Amino acid sequence: MPDFVELPTDLPVPVDDGAAAHLVGAELPDLILPATDGTSTRTADVGEGRTVIYFYPLTGRPGTDLPEGWDSIPGARGCTTEACDFRDHHEDLRGLGVGAVYGISSQSTEYQAEVAARLRLTFTMLSDERFRFAEALNLPTFRAPGHDRLYSRLTLIVRDGRIEHVFYPIFPPNTHAQQVVAWLRENPSA
Repeated sequence: MPDFVELPTDLPVPVDDGAAAHLVGAELPDLILPATDGTSTRTADVGEGRTVIYFYPLTGRPGTDLPEGWDSIPGARGCTTEACDFRDHHEDLRGLGVGAVYGISSQSTEYQAEVAARLRLTFTMLSDERFRFAEALNLPTFRAPGHDRLYSRLTLIVRDGRIEHVFYPIFPPNTHAQQVVAWLRENPSA
């Protein structure tokens, strides 16, 4: 059984394949996605100022095996550690002008709600089981054993409804929120 809070030291590093190069300047699509807090979130109405939206493939659960070969897929492993890093740096992000943080995967809201409760997440997770975000913005996805399609790990910094910055590929995932904090410090809101 894998340890979800520790990353193996030999994970392959993902390479930038250009699959997110078109995103800066794009407007967020107008989608309504179910949230772990029991509500729905309209993505076009995330509010003024900056919003952080991070996409991840899937979060593991204790007692459940990850897909076969998961650790050998560049960028796949580390969703739990990434979520915990966003939790641990949530107040830093808020202090830098981020109005909201959202994590999005294709896992069901029920699955995500268990993860959010177990990890004591301080932000909302959104479920996109039909990959509507991926279709609207041509986001990168990949296949894994038992999964025809999963989101590739990437993060959008959205400002006033438009994508201002994209982190892709992301490595290592366990310090990614700190990378976002550093970028926000270097690029303060005007």
